[in-house]
Amino acid sequence: MHDVVVYSRKGCHLCDVVKETLAKLESAADFRWREVDIDADPQLKQKYNDEVPVLFIDGRKAFKHHVDGRQFLRALAGRE
Repeated sequence: MHDVVVYSRKGCHLCDVVKETLAKLESAADFRWREVDIDADPQLKQKYNDEVPVLFIDGRKAFKHHVDGRQFLRALAGRE
């Protein structure tokens, strides 16, 4: 099972879109995802402030700002 992390912040429309995309894809692939609010951690805020949402797959940065469902599924398949 792949571990997917979305670095995001409250009030971020693009973050909401990425989370909706992941929720729709959960049944199509073997992954679990979680959200991390960068504003709760000063180091994460400094690192990703201008990049949210940032999506990591199995600890590796895979997407920022937006996620296309097909590209996401291909990225998962490429990590198997």
